[in-house]
Amino acid sequence: MAQPRVLVLDVPETPGDQDQEPSPYEESEVHDSFHQLIQEQSQLAAEEELELQQRQLVAGALGPPEKRSLLVKELQGLSVAQRDHVLRGMPLNLAEKRCLREKSQVQRGKRRGPQDRGGVFSCCSRLRYACILALHSLGLALLSGLHAVRPWRYALKQIGGQFGSSVLSYFLFLKTLLAFNALLLLLPLAFLVGVQAAFPPEPPGPAPAFTGLELLTGGGCFTHTVMYYGYYSNTTLNQLCVPPRHGDQCSPRASSLPYSMPLAYLFTMGAAFFITCITLVYSMSHAFGESYRVGSTKGVHAITVFCSWDYKVTEKRASRLQQDNLRTQLKELLAEWQLHRSPRSLCGRLRRVVTLGLAWLLCLGTMLGCSVAVFVFSEVMIQSPVSAGQEVRLLALPLVVSLLNLGAPYLFRGLAALEGHESPGLEVYVAICRNLILKMAILGILCYHWLGRRVATLQDQCWEDFVGQELYRFMVMDFLFALLDTLFGELVWRLISERKLKRRRKPEFDIARNVLDLIYGQTLTWLGVLFSPLLPAVQVLRLLLLFLVKKASLMANCQAPRRPWLASHMSTVFLTLLCFPSFLGAAIFLCYAVWQVKPSSTCGPFRTLDTMYEAGRVWVRHLERAGPGASWVPWLHQYLVESTFFLFLASALLLAIIYLNIQVVKGQRKVISLLKEQIRNVSSPPHHPLGGALVTCQLPRPSPPPLSISEVRSVHGFTGVIWLSKGVEATARALGLQGPCGDSSSGDTVCLSVWPRCGHNVGEVF
Repeated sequence: MAQPRVLVLDVPETPGDQDQEPSPYEESEVHDSFHQLIQEQSQLAAEEELELQQRQLVAGALGPPEKRSLLVKELQGLSVAQRDHVLRGMPLNLAEKRCLREKSQVQRGKRRGPQDRGGVFSCCSRLRYACILALHSLGLALLSGLHAVRPWRYALKQIGGQFGSSVLSYFLFLKTLLAFNALLLLLPLAFLVGVQAAFPPEPPGPAPAFTGLELLTGGGCFTHTVMYYGYYSNTTLNQLCVPPRHGDQCSPRASSLPYSMPLAYLFTMGAAFFITCITLVYSMSHAFGESYRVGSTKGVHAITVFCSWDYKVTEKRASRLQQDNLRTQLKELLAEWQLHRSPRSLCGRLRRVVTLGLAWLLCLGTMLGCSVAVFVFSEVMIQSPVSAGQEVRLLALPLVVSLLNLGAPYLFRGLAALEGHESPGLEVYVAICRNLILKMAILGILCYHWLGRRVATLQDQCWEDFVGQELYRFMVMDFLFALLDTLFGELVWRLISERKLKRRRKPEFDIARNVLDLIYGQTLTWLGVLFSPLLPAVQVLRLLLLFLVKKASLMANCQAPRRPWLASHMSTVFLTLLCFPSFLGAAIFLCYAVWQVKPSSTCGPFRTLDTMYEAGRVWVRHLERAGPGASWVPWLHQYLVESTFFLFLASALLLAIIYLNIQVVKGQRKVISLLKEQIRNVSSPPHHPLGGALVTCQLPRPSPPPLSISEVRSVHGFTGVIWLSKGVEATARALGLQGPCGDSSSGDTVCLSVWPRCGHNVGEVF
C-alpha cells in the first residue's frame, strides 16, 4: 500500500522565543481580531437566515392559489417601476417572475373601468411596445449586418489559428491601412469633391468616349473629372443665382456664399495630412506600448493554457477554431523558448561572416542596378513624348518598376535561404530591410522624375494631372502584379508540387514582400493625394480586393511556417516603417511641391499663383483689407505659420512626448520584471526571505528533457488538456502534467491535463 505524501510545515524558531513572555499588546490584538472574526461570522449567519426566510415566504406565497392571488393583488397596487423592482428582488426563476408580471398587468387592465378602457389602454401599450421592440430588433439587425459585411469578421481568427501570429500580422496591418485611407478620404470628399461637384466648371470641350483603357491609364474620360487636380476651379464659388420675377439680375444677397476653392484645397490637404500624422503617431506609440510593455514571455505558457479559453464560445465551429488558435500559440511560445544559439567555432564564425557579407553585397548591387535601370528608363520616356492616341505607352514605366519590385524580392529570398538564419524572425526582419531599401530608392528616383524633370517639360500643360495619372497607373499596375504573383507564385507552384513533384509541401506566405508591397502602395497614395483627391478611394478598393484574394490564396495554397515563431513586435515594426520612411518621405515630397514648385498656368486652383502656398498669403492680405475686426487672423498666420519657431516648437513637443512615452514603457517593464522576480522568490520556498516558512513538498525535483514543438498536437483550453505524442508522457508527467485524463490515449497520442505538481512554478510547467 502506497504511503501518503508527507507535507512538512517548516517554521524556524528564533533563539529568544522560549524566554520571552507574551506581550499584553499582542494579546489585545489577538482578542480584537477574534472578536472581529466572530462579528463577521454572526453577520453572515444572519444574512443567510434572512435569505432563507425570504425564500420560505415566497415559496409559501406561491404555494396555495389564494396566497398567490394575494401576492398578485399586492403587486397591482404598485407602480410599474416598483412592481418591476420587487419582482427583480424575489428569489424566483424567470418563468415565475414573468407569470406574476403578466397576471398583475392583465388584472390591472381589467380593473380600469366598466367601459373597457383598460382593454383599450392595454392594446395601445402593447402596440407601442411592439413598435419599440420592432425598431430595436431592426437596429440590432442592421448592426449585425454591418458587422457581417466586414471581410475580417471571421477570417482573422481563422488565419491566426491555422498560420500563427506572423501571418496574422500582415492582415492586421492591411486592416489598419484601410482605416487610415478611410480617414484620409473624408476631408477631401466633404470639402473638395462634393463642393466642386455641386458647382461644376465649364467643360473645355466634348468629353471623350469610354473605351475601357481608362481603367489602366487613368486618362481619357477620367481626366476632366473631380478625380484630378486640374478639374478644380480657382475662383470663389457662390450659390446658384435665381433671377427675380421683375428683373434680369440677381440681388447681392442671393449669391452670398463665398467659398474660396484655392484656400479650401490648401487647407483641406493640410488638415488631412495633419490628422493622418497624429493618428499614425498615436497608433505607433500605442502599438509600441502594447508590444514592449512586457519584457519577456516567461511564464506565459501556463497562462495560455489556463486563462485563454473564452467561456462564451458555444458553437462547435468556434470551439474548434479557438482550440487551433491555442495550439498555434503554444507552438510559437515553445519555439521562442527553445530557440538557442549553439556555440560556433572560429572557422564557423568566419564562414558565416563571409556568407553574410557576400549576400549583402549581392543585395546592394541588385538594388543599385534596379535604381539605375529605373532612372535610365525614365529619361528615355521623357525624350520620347507620347501622342494623344498612344496612351498605352504610358504604362511602360509602371510596368518596368513593377517587374523589378516583383523579381528582386525572390532573389533576396534565395540569398536568405543560403544565409541560414537561426531565427525565422531575424530572417523576416532582414528581408524587410532589403525590400525597404529597394523600394525607397526606386520611389526617390521617381519623385525626382516627377518634380524635377516632368515639371520642366510640361510647363505649357497641366503637369499636376500627369503626376496624378502616373501615380494611379503605378497603383493599378502594382495591384495587377500582386494578383499575378498570387496566381503563379502560390497557386501554380502548389499544383506543380502536388501533381508533378509528388510532394505534399505547399509554399509559405512571404510576409516581408507582402508587407512591403502594402507600404509601397500606401506611399504612392500619400504622394498622389495632392494631385488626385480621390486616390485614397482607389486605395481602399485595392486593399479590400487584396484582403479577399490573399485570404483565399492563403487558405488554399499556403502552409503554416515550418518553424513557428512569435511575432510579438511585428505590428509595431510595420507601423514604424509606415511612419518614418513612408509618411515622412511623402510629407517632404508634398511640402516641396507646395512651397517650391510653380503650379501650372492652365489648370487647377493655383493657376495664377507662383506657388500653392501663396494662396494662404493672398487670403491673409484680403483679411487685412477687410477691417480691424479680423486683424487677429493675420497675426496668427504670421507667428504660427510663417515663423519657423512654431514649427520647431511643435516638433520638439512631439519628440518630447514620444521620449516620455518610451520612458514610461521602460518604467512599466522594469516594474513588471521586479514583480516577476518577487513572484519567483515567493514560489521558491527554500530561498524565501522568511526562512522557508511555507508549505513545501518533500519530492525530488526532476530535470527531464524539454518537450518539442511537434509533440504538442492539440489543446483544449476549457479543461487545460493537451494532447501529446506517445513516448513523451513520462517527460510530461515529470514536468507536472497530470490530472483526470492522465491514462486516456487515442492512436499515437496521449491526453494529459496541465496541473503542475507541488514544488513547480506555474510558469515552469513547460
